Amino acid sequence: MNRRRYLWGIAYGLLLTAFTAYILLDTFVIGRVYSQISAPPPTSPALNESPVITDNSYTDSNISVTITEYREHNTAIYVADIQVSSPEYLKTALAQNTYGRNITEKTSDMAASHNAIVAVNGDYYGSREKGYVLRNGVLYREDGSSSREDLVIWEDGSFEIISEKSVSADDLDSRGAWQVLSFGPALVANGTVSVDEDTEVGQATYSNPRTAIAVIDELHYLLVVSDGRTSRSEGLSLYELAQFLQSLGAVTAYNLDGGGSSTMWFNGQIVNEPVNHGSKVSERSVSDIVYIGY
Repeated sequence: MNRRRYLWGIAYGLLLTAFTAYILLDTFVIGRVYSQISAPPPTSPALNESPVITDNSYTDSNISVTITEYREHNTAIYVADIQVSSPEYLKTALAQNTYGRNITEKTSDMAASHNAIVAVNGDYYGSREKGYVLRNGVLYREDGSSSREDLVIWEDGSFEIISEKSVSADDLDSRGAWQVLSFGPALVANGTVSVDEDTEVGQATYSNPRTAIAVIDELHYLLVVSDGRTSRSEGLSLYELAQFLQSLGAVTAYNLDGGGSSTMWFNGQIVNEPVNHGSKVSERSVSDIVYIGY
């Protein structure tokens, strides 16, 4: 009898371990394709003149990008200052042109395949089952979370911070939302820092790599990435990031996925030093990007 109980205990333990392993794999590893996106092939700018490109800038008749490195709080911060003639140049892309769960691709590969000029990682929607997903005017996920606040980018290029408990994804879609990014929190609202020194995201440490997007004025945007977890760059808290963005004139600023995901790509090169697996410098594959391009 004791031997039978012992064997049953072993079998139960193995089954429980296998079930737990499956749940973890299903949550974080196993890819699930929900829909494919028919993306147009990359096209060259339809310009009468060639763009002017330097190591840290790009200029044509519709788009101007300047990359500047700052040093704050013992941290390297990279800012893409962007001005466009139309909001259509502010775009997003999904990994492998696929909406799904745990479908990932490197920021640099997505940027290159979509003819981006500058790009950063997005909100990593594919690691979560909830949170609105509306990209380039198409609504993919309408299941929200009552605790999450989103960034809505409207068809006219303006920014608005909303709470998923207060407005439905269908309503945003019907009102002309162009992008909805669901990570957060909001960093700056109406020109005022909207986080405090104790605000953090999940299990994030207070000094971390960060990614953010901000608007300064009409069709004038910032894409920002800070490095962290290395001897050269300590990283920022959300409060420090918000203060920095406010100092640059941000009227609305929003926190995107950070940590090992934080990556900026410009003109065919990775600008910062993304970290993955601790402090090792390497690029993580993510669900999506935000980019400027044609």
